[in-house]
Formats: sequence, C-alpha cells, structure tokens
Amino acid sequence: MRYIKLGTTGLDVSPLAIGAMTYGEPDRGHPVWSKGEEEARPLIKHALEVGINFFDTANLYSYGSSEEILGRALKEYADRDAVVVATKLRHPMRPGPNGRGLSRKAIMTEVDHSLRRLGTDYIDLYQIHRNDRSTPWEETLQALSDLVQAGKVRYLGASSMHAWEFAKALHLQKQHGWARFVSMQDHYNLLAREEEREMLPLCLDEGVGTLVWSPLARGRLARAWDDARSTQRSETDAAYADLLYSPAQEASNRAIIDAVGQVAEAHGVSRAQIALAWLRRQPVVTAPLVGAGSIRQIDEAVASLDVDLTDADVHALETPYTPRYDWQGVSDEAELEAIRRRVPGMALS
Repeated sequence: MRYIKLGTTGLDVSPLAIGAMTYGEPDRGHPVWSKGEEEARPLIKHALEVGINFFDTANLYSYGSSEEILGRALKEYADRDAVVVATKLRHPMRPGPNGRGLSRKAIMTEVDHSLRRLGTDYIDLYQIHRNDRSTPWEETLQALSDLVQAGKVRYLGASSMHAWEFAKALHLQKQHGWARFVSMQDHYNLLAREEEREMLPLCLDEGVGTLVWSPLARGRLARAWDDARSTQRSETDAAYADLLYSPAQEASNRAIIDAVGQVAEAHGVSRAQIALAWLRRQPVVTAPLVGAGSIRQIDEAVASLDVDLTDADVHALETPYTPRYDWQGVSDEAELEAIRRRVPGMALS
C-alpha cells in the first residue's frame, strides 16, 4: 500500500478508506443492511491486513453502534498510532432540545460520546456531517478549534454543502486563527459530477483533500444497466436514493454505465475497479469511502489501485455525462424525514 497525504497536511492515509456506515447492530437504526459486530470484525481485520489504515464512521451510523464496533476491532487488530480514525457529528442523536446540530453544547457533548464509543483518547479527523444553518458559523468553528487545542481532535473536516458556505467557513477560520478544515467529504462519482463546477476547484485551490462518499453510485457503476439486481439497502433506502439520482438522467446514466463496462472489459477488470480508478485520476480526490460488505469488495477496491486508465478511457467515461440538478438543495426537513422512515419511533424536532 502506498500511503498519501491528506490534502496539504502531513497525515499519511491509505488512498482507500473504509466507510463504516455498513457496520452497526441491525437493531440500532439500519435494520436490514447493516452488519453486526460478528460480521463486521473480519472485514475490518482484513482491511488492515491489506494496508488500509483509514476508517470513517459517524455518531449517527446505527446510533453509535458503528463507532463501538469499529473502536473495539481497531483496539484488538491495529496499532492506534498507525491508523486514522474519522467520525462525524450533526444529525439527531436523541429527541428533544440539543439532541442535534453544531452548537457549542452539542459539539462538546458529542465528541465525548464518540471518544467513549470508539475507546480512544483522540479522534484523528472530526468532521461536521453537513452544515448546521441554525447555528452561527463562528460558534461552530471556534468550538471545533477548541477541540484541537484540547487534544481531543487532531484534524477537522467538513462534508457536503454549498461551495460558498465552505469558502465562508475557510475564510472565518483563517481570519480568527482557528484550526482549519483539511478535508471535504463529498458526493462524487461518474454519475454525479456536479461538484466539479465549484466545490472541487475550491478544495484544490485551498489544499483541501476530498473524501468521496458513494463512489460507486450505490452500486450502479458496479453492474451492467440491464442487471436488475437490487440490494437490501436499495430496497429499504430508496426514498433517499431518489434524491441523488434523478430518473430524468436515464439516457446519460445508461451511456456512462455502458462505457464503464466497455473499459472494464478492455482492461480485464471489474466495473467497480474502473469507477474507482477514474476517481484516482482526479487530483483533488484523496480517498473514496468504500462501504465494503465482503472480503471480495475490499480486495476489489485495493486491486483498483493498480488500474491505470488512459486518456482515451477517461474520455469515453466522461463524455456521456449531462448536467443534473444540485442535490445540495435538499432541505434539512427532507433529511429528517429520511431518518424518521428508518427509525419510525424517533420523534425529531
């Protein structure tokens, strides 16, 4: 494994990260497709054995169960100083006031809960799980910087938002001398390239590394267009998936997926390897977040690091793309409704 730096930091990370949303006790929020500890531990161990040292989770994932499973596995299988543990906060963790958001109170509370669940003294990369528009940026950013000063957090990261919001945050951090965001966790793949307009150029200019969620477009890029196979996640999480991929883009999506298949056949590798190799060609991408649910998927992701695409390959993969709507316009209410569907008994304010 050849390790790379995260953005312009000195932090060494593997060019693939394990997205731990896949891991969590099934009765803790994702009742169908998440993998409990017995299934998750061998996958985390194997990822370490093949050289992956970067693991991303969030307090929201199975309401803390993902952090617990990851923390126990890393404590047994890994050298804590060699691995990079990333987690996130913002989404609702409990009903009632101060159960969600990025206020100073919420940040100081949630970091301690995450540290306890992860079983560690510090978090390598602490990320805001979207922006909290109900809290002033200054309050959020100062509180996050204080965590770095206190030694509870090593680096700060952000996730999907409008580019102007991220630019404002970076400006405020520089203006006040606060610890800066070093990473942006963003939605980016061959079927979703709208972030090339503003966010990715901003990150490149500011030296911010990007971590890509949904690098295989929820599996669409890993199988042929006519392959009607569905997953448990797609069947149970379809409402949220529809926010990401509009049916209006069917012709373009099909052409892209067909191109992925043709390039994969030419190289003698899988479709998933081609989709991941394309991301590696993008200079701003540090690592895709791979939600691996099997040993095979981990090995396939690692094998993608040896796939070198030609300029002709890239042209074939990129040409069919057509502009699509900006999913960042999805409101907080839509996100909350998606969570309500997953956890029907939780009343969220």
